[in-house]
This record gives sequence, structure tokens and C-alpha cells, in this order.
Amino acid sequence: METIDDASTRDAQAVARALQVDPDTGLSAAEAARRLRRYGPNQLRAAPAVPVWRRLLAQFRDPLVYLLLGAVVVALAAWLIEGQDSWPVDAVVIAAVVLLNAALGFAQERKAANAVAALARMTEVTASVLRDGERRRIPGAELVPGDVLLLDEGDAVGADARLLTAAALRVQEASLTGESEPVSKDAAALSGPAPLAERSSMVFKGTAVVQGSGRALVTATGMRSEMGAIATMLDQTREEPTPLQREVARIGRLLGIAVVVIALVVVATILALSEIDGIGDVVTVLLLGVSLAVAAVPEGLPAILSLVLALGVQRMAARNAIVKHLSSVETLGAATVICSDKTGTLTRSEMTIQRIATASGDTRVTGVGYAPQGRVETETGGPVDGALRAEHIVVLGGGSLASNAALRPAGDGSWEIQGDPTEAAFLVAERKLGTDARRHRRFERVQEIPFSSDRKMMSSIERDLEQGGELVLVTKGAPDVLMQRCNRIRVGTEVLDFDDARRAEALADVERLSNEALRTLAVAYRPLSEAEAASADEGLERDLIFVGTVGIIDPPREEAAEAIAEARRAGIRVMMITGDHPRTAARIAAQLGIAAPDAVALTGADLDALDGPALAAAVRETAVYARVAPVHKLRIVDALQADGNVVAMTGDGVNDAPALKSADIGVAMGITGTEVTKEAAKMILADDNFATIVAAVREGRVIFHNIRKFLRYLLSSNMGEVLTVFLGVVGAGVIGLDAAGGDGLVLPLLATQILWINLITDSGPALAMGVDPETEDVMARPPRRPTERAIDLRMWQSVIGTGVVMALATLLAIDLHLPGGLVAGSSSLEEARTAGFTVLVFAQLFNCFSARSETVSAFRHLFVNRWLWGAVILSTLLQIAVVHLPPLNLAFGTQPLSPGQWLLCAALGSIVLWFAEMRKWMARRG
Repeated sequence: METIDDASTRDAQAVARALQVDPDTGLSAAEAARRLRRYGPNQLRAAPAVPVWRRLLAQFRDPLVYLLLGAVVVALAAWLIEGQDSWPVDAVVIAAVVLLNAALGFAQERKAANAVAALARMTEVTASVLRDGERRRIPGAELVPGDVLLLDEGDAVGADARLLTAAALRVQEASLTGESEPVSKDAAALSGPAPLAERSSMVFKGTAVVQGSGRALVTATGMRSEMGAIATMLDQTREEPTPLQREVARIGRLLGIAVVVIALVVVATILALSEIDGIGDVVTVLLLGVSLAVAAVPEGLPAILSLVLALGVQRMAARNAIVKHLSSVETLGAATVICSDKTGTLTRSEMTIQRIATASGDTRVTGVGYAPQGRVETETGGPVDGALRAEHIVVLGGGSLASNAALRPAGDGSWEIQGDPTEAAFLVAERKLGTDARRHRRFERVQEIPFSSDRKMMSSIERDLEQGGELVLVTKGAPDVLMQRCNRIRVGTEVLDFDDARRAEALADVERLSNEALRTLAVAYRPLSEAEAASADEGLERDLIFVGTVGIIDPPREEAAEAIAEARRAGIRVMMITGDHPRTAARIAAQLGIAAPDAVALTGADLDALDGPALAAAVRETAVYARVAPVHKLRIVDALQADGNVVAMTGDGVNDAPALKSADIGVAMGITGTEVTKEAAKMILADDNFATIVAAVREGRVIFHNIRKFLRYLLSSNMGEVLTVFLGVVGAGVIGLDAAGGDGLVLPLLATQILWINLITDSGPALAMGVDPETEDVMARPPRRPTERAIDLRMWQSVIGTGVVMALATLLAIDLHLPGGLVAGSSSLEEARTAGFTVLVFAQLFNCFSARSETVSAFRHLFVNRWLWGAVILSTLLQIAVVHLPPLNLAFGTQPLSPGQWLLCAALGSIVLWFAEMRKWMARRG
């Protein structure tokens, strides 16, 4: 069997000979089975399912997790050296945190996968074919090259096929080409190679028949189809890590180095400055080193990060956005460009008549979509009456008669159509005029002359029951072609000659509507005799009476314009990339505020002529792209990313899938989106609403803002712990620790106390900060740069400054209680250490309020986060328990404190808050 490169340019019978099939009988069942074995099922290659165990292990592929696992190993080693006298509490706690983080990530991603699966259409595509000369209905997966497809209105096209016959055949190809209007098909061979959207002699897998019927020879199935070519491109598209993934990896590497350095420096300092008596003191120092390593690493970070992102995902799911990967939520917050498809994403995908032009004047039609809400009014907003109304009744009634569409209310209060969307537009407009009921009563269809791409029109023969059953021919079609068949024109209720002057006026109306990027259709009619009606062929379409022209458009979504304005306020650029006509794309873009009214769209042919540097310059300036193929969308996305942008790409058709996968975050439509697109995307909009994307951007920005909050809190608090031990050892003689400890090794805090601080302050308060409500207008600032760090120099300065103040306040509390040091006290070492221990806890709890912003006072929006207050109160109660309950006194080396001591500890701990307030005040003034 011969291989066919481009069947669209070859004669249909030649294609049949090449495929070794008789178009009149189709393949035999035996031959079809043989070809099925040879070519395989007519299915796209599915990605192999990832085993559960591998998806679970993937949760551990994180530098911070590696660091924590290393800390577990070191803690276990120290426990073994110490003699295994008790449970290795630190190792168990850290391991539990790692497992919790993995479980959270795995559960959330599995939940997202289930949601995606629930969106998939579960019905199997079937196809009608000729086999052994008989019509048979078979599963679409069993189609093979050489099968004769039988196509009827409403059928899904199961494979790429060359048309043998086409009777008024129109196919909706938006999912493949991005073309919003159904495409007329013809069995005639093309004169030469043409773009996918213009191959009128072909039908393609994944499209749908909206009108007419036809027969076609299957030329390609499965991965060899045009949809398969896109799927192949999808397989070859590389997925980039998200900004958050890159930043967390960088933080993990940085902390890994810092932990090793801190532990070595502190252990070396203690060994050098302290008197070590035997192996017991060495083990104590090593255990302290491990505890400091644990303290330096915010071991709660991975779990808190996963929880914060998971909660963000749940909030977005409530707003109809399904996020498949946790980190994708934050990525949207960093988006600098949103590249959007037009049809169904920025527009309603509901063809609507907006303008009507007749001999007596122009009118506009209000309302959009299929819901018949709105009215027909003059340009000044007045009612349509007199001659103008009489003409409009005939235009809209005639367009509705020359139609096979149906309009009906859906169960949920909305309206739905059946048939061609353009034909349905007449039905909606006629209801707005209020004349549909009379037309239904008045006319009865006798015969139809179907639409053909050669004539560019269709006609209906109707019996007028109000005029004694007289027959009338009603025709709807392309204005330029229809006018050539008209010799009269309707003006009000009169019929006049269609002379040159009136013809010129009608043509000017068409030109004006076309310049507004409206698709134009004209309506004409003439009375028929019974004898003429008997022929019912296209020869009747002559000597017509011209009535008028309508302008139709797929209207933009109302909420899309508001969302685009909000995106622009946030410094995000919105671009339109569509397969539709350039003029239509430019007009919709101007209406939505994407581009200026005089902006020009770049086409796929224009992009083909651009080299790399020229394309880079073009994507910086041009916001609208039309008549583009999948490879063009990929080039645009790649050029934007190479220019330093974080790109979000939205779309619903198969043609969008490769670009969605290549973008930093691909956003698929849940209702109109194809399964290929949903699989490629990182986020799915269950309501197909562009405004939901902007809401997701806001959510992503709030999440990143909160991530910075708890990073600032965790790192500054952990810095306070490290510096307390380090400065306490170095300055032991200054604060009286040397004298209190006698000849042995004395430390300002015990290893168990450090672990306790991490337990009660690194989890609850940090997690509560991660769900902090939006306290600043995050959409009033530009997107953060891709190179911007979550932990920048300014944050490091804040972390170190806060850590120093925490350490000094803690050591001051110890000094105030010990007999020696700068200020003489009278307490025991255990009581002094308990006071320092408590001050450090209080300092960290005060710090969780300060860390919510680098510049805004902690006293602004102080009570908006009830979870934070709950975490602080719980941590305070736990600290009271560890100080006053005898079993915990023994475990953590603490002693009860008096009410006066508690007040002193709280006052010293609050120094962190006042230090932060002073720093913020200076930052606001500077």
C-alpha cells in the first residue's frame, strides 16, 4: 500500500487506489483486521502510568529533605555513641516531619489527579464505516487506513481522512486549528499544499461535523494523524522546574553548607574553650552539635511549604481551578506574561449578531451569547419601528428559516443550541426582536437547498400560511455572492429595483461591518410557483429580493476584560495567540484591552519569516498573533522565556497542548478542553473562566508573600538559637556560666531544650503564618523577577539582626539569674537556664508577629489571623507545662518560675518586637 504524504492535493480516486480500497464497498472485515494488526489501534500514545511507589519516592527528591535525612543519620550516630540510654527523640521527630511532608505532597497530587480524571469524557468515540459494502458502527480505536468513513451531522471525526463526497458539509475544527467558525468542506482536490486550517478536502481526527454529510477515506490514524503529530511534539517538549522548585533547591543547598559550617565552628569552639573531662563531655558536645544542626535547619519547612501550598490548592479548587502540582500555584504568582487562546477562553464561543444593516438604516443588537436577553435598537438607543422594523423582521426571520439550527433552554436556566452556531445567532436575534413566535406559526418548510462552498449560500422553500399557502424561497449567504443574484431590494414593505446606487449602498454596509471585524451574512427571498418549487435546486436562487446584512462575532467574555485590566494593574502582560482571522483577533484584543485599537496582528506566515533576534524583538512589542500553528505557539513561548519572562499559557484545543507543556504553567479549559490539553497542563479551569486565572495569580502572590513570612520567621528564630549557644559558650565567663558550672562543661541551653523550642515554635506559628490573609494589595506591585530570591540580602540582614537580639536577650536573662556575670543574681544554674530557655521561646513567639512584614508594623492587622493567635497561645501553654510539670522538669532540665520571673521573661522576649518596630520605622522613613 502506497504512503500518502498530502492527500488533500490528490484526486480522491487516486487516493483510493493508493490505499487499495473500493470506495463503494469499503474494506472487508478480514482486510480491516489485518491493517489493524499492522498499524495498531487508532489511539494516541499514552504516557506510561507512574507506579505509586515511584510517585511516593518523588516526594523525597528535595535538597531540604536530603539535609533532614542527613540530620537523622547524625542524630542516630550520636545516640549510639551516647549509649542508647533512651529513645533517640531528635532522630524520631525529624524522621516524622520528613514522612509527614511526603504524605501531604503525595495525597494532594493524587487528589488533583483524581479531579482531572473526573473531568475526562468517559464516552468512547465511535465511527460509521463501510465494511463489506455494509454500514457498520465501530469503536473509533478500530479505524484503519483505507476505511470509508460515513459522516453525518453531530458525528465526531475518528481519523484523518480524504473526502470522497461532501453535501453541505461543515466541520468544527477549533480544537485543532483554533478557527472559531465551522469550516466548509469540499471533495475537490487542492491546487497545492495549504495550511492545516485551509485543507478543505480533508477532515481530521478530533474534530466534529456540525452540518451536512459526506464520505471520506481514512488516510492516517493514531500517532500518524495531525493530532498525533501534536502529541509527538508534546512528548518532545521539555518541562522546566518552577521558580519555587528552583528557589527551594537553592535554599536547601545553602542551608546544607551553612549547617555543616555552623556545627563545625560551634563544636570546635566549645572543644577549644572548655575543659573536657572524658568521653561523656565529648558526646555532650557532639550531641549539642547535632542539636544545633537541627536548630539551624528549619526542619518544618518542607512540611509547612507543602501544607501552605495544599491549602492554597483547596482555596483555588473552591474557585474552579484544579492544580495538578502544588508548586504550580506559586508559579502563577510570578507570571509576567499570560498567553491566551481566543476562542472559548477570551470569548464565549457563542456566535452573536451585533449589527443589522438594511435599506432604511443600521441597528445594533444588545446582549451576547445564546441567551435571548437584549433588544434590537437604533444607533441612538431608540426603538426599531416603521420601515426599519419591517425590514428587520424579514432579515432575522429569513435567516432563521434558512437554517437547521435549534435554540432551547437548558435545565440550569441557560440556553443551548443544536447545529451551526452562526445559524443559531439568527434565532437568538429574532427572539430579541420578539417576532419568532409569529414566524413559527406562519411558515412551514417544504424543501431545502443545502449549503455548498461553491455557492456560499443555502436556501429554504417555505409555505406562507398567512398568504394562502403561497411558496417563498428564502436564501442566506455571503453578501457579495448573494447580491449578484438579486435584482430587487426590499425597502420597508415595498419592493424596488436594486439599481446601481442602492447596490453601492448595500456593498458599503458590508464593507463597514467587515472593517469592524464582523463576519457578514446577507438574506434575500422571492416568491415561487408550485412548478418552480418542484425542482428544488440551486437554479431557483436567481431574481432575488435583497433584504439586508447582519454582522456576527464571537463576543468576548465580559469578565475577561475586567480580569485583563486587573492583570495589567499587576504588571502582567496579556497576549492573544489564536488560529483565527487576524482582523477578528485584533478587534477582540482591542475590545478586551489587550492591544491598542490600531494594533496589527502578526500571522504564522509573518513569524516564519522572522529569525531568532527578530522574533525576540517582535514578542516584546506585539500582543496579538493570528493564524498560527502549534509550532508558532511554541516559538512564541520559548522566545518569551528566553527574554526572562515567566509564562502562563492558556488554551483548550489540541493545538495548544505543546505550548501549554513548554510554558512555566499551562492552564487548560475543563469544559471545552481536550483530554490531550488537560494532560499537558499544570492547572485546569473547571469553569473555563479567564478571570479565574487572574484570581489564581493573586493567590500565587499571596502564597509567595506568606512563604517569605515564615521563612523570615523560621530562619531568624533558628539563628537566635544558634547564636545563643555560640555566644553563650564564647562569653561563658562574662555571664557567669563558668562559675556556675564548676570544672565541667556548661552550656547555656541543653540539646533537649533546643529540640523543644523547635517543636513548639517551628510548626504551629510558622504554619499559621503560611495561611495569613492578604494584608497588602499584592496586585498593586509588579511581578517579582525570575531572578529574585525568596531570601534576599535584605531578609538575611533582618534574620541575622533578629537572631542577635534574641541571643542577647536570652543570655541577659541567664546573667540576671546567675550569681556571677555582669549582673549578680541568686538563682541556680537550672533556674537560670530555664529563664533563658523561656525568654527564647517568648522571643520567637513575639517574632512571629514581627516577621509578617519587612516594613509594615506588627500592630497593623494584628488580629486578622486567628490561627496565628491560636498557635501562640498553644505554644505558651506548652512552655508553661514544660516549666511547671515535674515529669517534664526531669526530661528537659527545667525548674518552676515565679510570676515575677515569668513577667521578666516576657519583657525580655518582647525586645525582639520593639527592635523590629524600630527597624521597620527606619525603613519606611528611608
